[in-house]
Amino acid sequence: MKLAIKLMMLLVACVIAVPAFGGGGKKASAKFSEQVYDFGVIKESGGPVSHEFEFTNTGDGNLVILNATAECGCTQPEFPEAPIAPGKKSKLKVTYNPLARPGAFEKTVTVKTNGNPKKVRIKIKGTVVPGK
Repeated sequence: MKLAIKLMMLLVACVIAVPAFGGGGKKASAKFSEQVYDFGVIKESGGPVSHEFEFTNTGDGNLVILNATAECGCTQPEFPEAPIAPGKKSKLKVTYNPLARPGAFEKTVTVKTNGNPKKVRIKIKGTVVPGK
């Protein structure tokens, strides 16, 4: 019986010690250099336009972009699949297709990460003018 109690206490001590000393508390953090990009005036016939949003992992754990989704099919985000080490920079590319979309636009891309914050929203905006 005494052996079982000692083993149980040892197990509890290990469970408490692992997060404290095993590095389990490291957190990633995505810090974008800008939240909104304005394309200004673009021609409908000019084809898709793109912008790269630069971000830095300001945390002390590896940052992973889990997903990036746009609110419509006219906007396509591309994100890095490899983890971003602490202190390192990377880019998330957003492409907008102005075809058959004259007028002002503002589109939001939601970026989900393993870090803090879990969700970041970035935006693109501009005005599409018809013509060739």
